[in-house]
Amino acid sequence: MGIWDAFSDIVEAVTPWSVVEAEAPAEEPQEEQAAETESKDESPEEDAAADEAESGEEEEEEEEEEEEIVDPKETLEEECKNSTQCAPAKHHFDHCVERVQQQQSEGETKEDCVEEFFHLAHCATNCAAPKLWSKLK
Repeated sequence: MGIWDAFSDIVEAVTPWSVVEAEAPAEEPQEEQAAETESKDESPEEDAAADEAESGEEEEEEEEEEEEIVDPKETLEEECKNSTQCAPAKHHFDHCVERVQQQQSEGETKEDCVEEFFHLAHCATNCAAPKLWSKLK
């Protein structure tokens, strides 16, 4: 192995666009056929019990997936958007949204509220930052 081979191996290992090779998944038709033959041998009462057990497991998994962590930054920014500190920016944004909606109803949209939105978002971020750091520590 030469120095160039070692160097190319190192570069290949650290590049994010390197080729990922994986093994092919095992063939499932054989397992499915075995499961079908086993289910034919079971009585209808056993099938119903097995279905209930599987549905119970699926419900537990869904409940676990539904319990997502709430980002404190988003909740703090929502509070700040409605606070007196960001009231002027929110007023300008709401006024702009009303103007644009009126223009859309008339069939002519000449402006958007991107600038006002960014002013409101900037205000909310600046308001939420100190509170966020105190919650994270």
